[in-house]
Order: sequence, then C-alpha cells, then structure tokens
Amino acid sequence: MTDDKPDAAESDPGNEEAHTDVVESDQTEKEEAEQTAPKAEADDPLAEAERQVADFKDQVLRAQAEMENVRRRAARDVENAHKYALERFTSDLLPVLDSLEKAVEAAGESGEEAAGAIKEGVELSLKLFLNTLEKAGVDQVDPHGEPFDPQLHEAMAMVPNPDAEPNSVMEVMQKGYTLNGRLVRAAKVVVSAALSQDS
Repeated sequence: MTDDKPDAAESDPGNEEAHTDVVESDQTEKEEAEQTAPKAEADDPLAEAERQVADFKDQVLRAQAEMENVRRRAARDVENAHKYALERFTSDLLPVLDSLEKAVEAAGESGEEAAGAIKEGVELSLKLFLNTLEKAGVDQVDPHGEPFDPQLHEAMAMVPNPDAEPNSVMEVMQKGYTLNGRLVRAAKVVVSAALSQDS
C-alpha cells in the first residue's frame, strides 16, 4: 500500500513564508530600481558640469560688461575733471577782466597825457591776462554784429534799428566766456528788433 506524502510547499508553513519573503524582496528591489533610474539620469555629472560651465560663462560675460561700463565712466569723469577743474577759478577771475576793460575805457576818455600811459599799461596787462586764460582753455565771447545765439548770449534788451539785421547783436554790454567749449558766462547783449509796420 502506497503512502501518500503531502507536498513540501503545502505541508510546511515555514516554506510558504520563505517563498512569500522572496517574492516581496524581488518586488521591492524592482521598485527601487525603477525609482533610482530617473534620479541617476538627473544627477548625471556631465550634464551638471555643463550647466555649471554655462552659468559661470554667463556670469563672466556680465562681469566683463559691467567692468567695461565702469572703466568708461571713470575715464569720462577723469577727462571732465581735467577739462573743467579751473571752472570756478575762471569764474572768479572774470570780474577782474571787467574792471580792466572799464579802466581802459576811462583812461581813454580822460584826455590827459598821463592817461595815455595808464591806458597803454592797462591794455598790455589785459592782453597778457587774456592770453593766460586762453592757454587754460578760456575763450572770450564778443558777438558784436553776430546773430543772437541764446546758447551763448543773454538778451538784456531789444531795440529797433534800421541799420542792423533783425535779431542780431547791436551792442555787447558784458562779454561772455567759455572754458574748453563749455559756457561759463553768457554775453549780455542788446539785440536789434525788426521795425514795426507803423514805423
């Protein structure tokens, strides 16, 4: 008589638990592998390095552009400082020029013999002084007979004059001055006006 033996997997509960553990372990490893794959792809060292290189390159280009802008501004500021450092000095000297010019006019009208020597001396001083200012970049604005220029002239009055072109300078009350092309003081002038039709 043959003895029927139960199957080991069926008869042994311990074997069933071991089999279940193996299946669950395989499933867990499979899930971990699936989760790790995209992460490894995202953490690719080469891609990360290329991204960092691109960022660094962009930062370097921005820094270079900013440094170039700073260099240009500094160069412009230094140039202006050199050109206009004497602007205040020039402005303070202008009343001296005015006084010398008035002295020359007064000496010429006195009619005395001594006045001639005074006039000559003052004229020489004035000429030397103007030459000194010219070397420093100061130029005189004396627009008598020229068209009125509001950039350089200040109109003190407008007078009808049939012998002068309308809107031209017929008298300079006070000369103007520029420093390296920049206006320090506008010339104060009298401007000829067009004659009215009633005249």
